[in-house]
Amino acid sequence: MKSKFPQITTTIFSEMSQLAADYSAINLAQGFPNFAPDPVLLNCFEESLSAPIHQYALMPGNLKLREAIAELIFKTENIDLSPQENILITAGATEGIFCTIQALVSKGDEVLILDPSYDCYELPVILVGAEAKRIALNAYFLPDWDLIFNQVNSKTKLLIINTPHNPSGSVWSQTDMDQLLKLLSIHPQLLVLSDEVYAYIVFDKTHISARFNKILRERSIITSSFGKTYHVTGWKVGYLTAPKYLLDEIKKVHQFLVFSVNSPSQEAFSKYLPISNPEALGVFYKSKRDFFRSRLESSRFKLLPCDGTYFQVLDYSKISSLPDKDFCIWLVKEIGVAAVPLSAFYADKKDQKLIRLCFAKDETTLLKATEKLCKI
Repeated sequence: MKSKFPQITTTIFSEMSQLAADYSAINLAQGFPNFAPDPVLLNCFEESLSAPIHQYALMPGNLKLREAIAELIFKTENIDLSPQENILITAGATEGIFCTIQALVSKGDEVLILDPSYDCYELPVILVGAEAKRIALNAYFLPDWDLIFNQVNSKTKLLIINTPHNPSGSVWSQTDMDQLLKLLSIHPQLLVLSDEVYAYIVFDKTHISARFNKILRERSIITSSFGKTYHVTGWKVGYLTAPKYLLDEIKKVHQFLVFSVNSPSQEAFSKYLPISNPEALGVFYKSKRDFFRSRLESSRFKLLPCDGTYFQVLDYSKISSLPDKDFCIWLVKEIGVAAVPLSAFYADKKDQKLIRLCFAKDETTLLKATEKLCKI
């Protein structure tokens, strides 16, 4: 059979993780923690298993959970959202992104993706017959606004943004958000899909959500992830916030894609959110970032800035002239550490001799990994 998507292969994350398993290497390639979630959350989940909530949840999600999300956003951002009209529980952030693009983008539209970018953005665009236009971020992995303003036109329906940014760890500033507002004022048809799954994992800067401004809020869909925030990526629970006129359209896709999300997990989060403190996550991961970076100071790698997420980008240009993917394969086979090449996040596979490592690991794992990396 002729492939419908010949350009799409196994993701680089699966590829490098499989290689790590084959060679018994320390896996810092895929972005998930290797430590246990909060025992209180696990207790909430155990309690939910004995409750009568094992059938389909409401299509938009458990109402108690949506109310808890609205309370959390009001508490942390002073923004008042309607649990019934502005929040949708999704099967992870990826499903939210997929549904958004399927619902709001049409054949012939253009969607702007800022590279390097996460690999789930482009396929939904292709599926609706729209054009995915990839535009490079600047040398600091922040928006090149002159380039963006030049590229957006009357056909551009959606701009996908990601802050804090995977893979680089950059965080958008207030100036960036002001430029985004200016862009929207020029192009009334333009919508924003803001991937904010690492919103609570920020260190030296402040995360500014696309919800921060009323005008921007009326044109934006924000995707979030409980998996990233609460160390339970395997539960695959996330949520969208958006104005009612957009979320109503997104629900039309969501109801026929998954209909509803895992009921016990939603119930557990509905109990846990009111007693959790996600803002403490930045302090928790800052200590891991600082520990990881301090252990690599004596290495031959150059450490790029990391203002958010749980990823650290390293420059290996003083170590090897190998292309970044070949270097990552060598790193697994010869050194015993798995990383991800940054070229995998670019449409043109731009090779800058940069690799991404995940420091969402326990101290023993980080110690062993940095010992190996410092021997290069």
